[in-house]
Amino acid sequence: METDLPFGRWQAPAHWLSIDTLDCHTGGEPLRIITRGFPVLPQASILEQRRACQQHDHLRTLLMHEPRGHADMYGCLIVPPERSDSAFGAVFLHNEGYSTMCGHAVIALAKVAAECGMVAIEHNRASLKIDVPCGQVSAVAELENGQVVRSGFENVASYVASDLLQIQVDGIGAVPLRIAYGGAYYAYVNADDISLSLDAASYAAIVDAGRRIKYAVMTSMPVKHPFEDDLSFLYGTIFYSASTTPGVFRRNVCVFADGEVDRSPTGSGVSGMAALLHADGQLEPGQSVMIESITGSRFRVELRRPTTFGPYAAVIPFVEGQANISGQHRFYLDPADPFPQGFFLR
Repeated sequence: METDLPFGRWQAPAHWLSIDTLDCHTGGEPLRIITRGFPVLPQASILEQRRACQQHDHLRTLLMHEPRGHADMYGCLIVPPERSDSAFGAVFLHNEGYSTMCGHAVIALAKVAAECGMVAIEHNRASLKIDVPCGQVSAVAELENGQVVRSGFENVASYVASDLLQIQVDGIGAVPLRIAYGGAYYAYVNADDISLSLDAASYAAIVDAGRRIKYAVMTSMPVKHPFEDDLSFLYGTIFYSASTTPGVFRRNVCVFADGEVDRSPTGSGVSGMAALLHADGQLEPGQSVMIESITGSRFRVELRRPTTFGPYAAVIPFVEGQANISGQHRFYLDPADPFPQGFFLR
């Protein structure tokens, strides 16, 4: 029963900072899209705009950290495109800083762009290009009765950066792993090799192992992008194992940034996985596999075609999933708030 309570009539003082967002999730992984209130960045390349965001890092922490966010929050800022044929650009935010690629975000952005009339819809299908820090991706959204039911994207060239390595990891021991790139670099570890369960009940153990392995790789070997220093870093650890779900090939659990666990199968992560599978002769052009996450949500990854990227043999993957809108928010910063930049608890 609705009542006219005065709480709904509260208004913020005009001098308070306010930021509007549209919140989504893709397979359970959050995306907070900033729609109003963020300072206008200088018109430049996406990588330059990503660097410019660091001048406003207090706004990232305000929105990602508590009490407005949480340790596993994820967001993006829509910026002007870098290329003439792109609809817009996107800079991605998380608990530690700014990532180079985010597949679950692109899946959600394609949905929102189609449903808000930002791009043309023909035969229940919308197509658009989006500039992201690692390059340009081509996204599609498929609609039924005016609503997007699935969306996906053709990613940048993805490749195996380092074949089988063995890294000594504090508290774990010798860990066999491979490093692959799908717009960001990940260390890929077969969870069975370290007796790690990928069930949700093992969340804390997964975070601990993911952070330890990432640190061990970062301190023992360089990760170098062929063309961009800004992309030359290890973003996270991806654990995988065979799935017991019918029709699903593998379970992927990604620990990235400062111990964030992706609730989705990780769009850039399954892109790197496609490159690994192709190198192993398990995925050929035109073939696809289904990958599930720690929550059981699924992405389909298809190997579109082989290519090259600098000195690497590479592939172009297509990643498809489903996003949902979860809310619209207006966040305020009271000048008297004791946590003007938020706080971070893990």
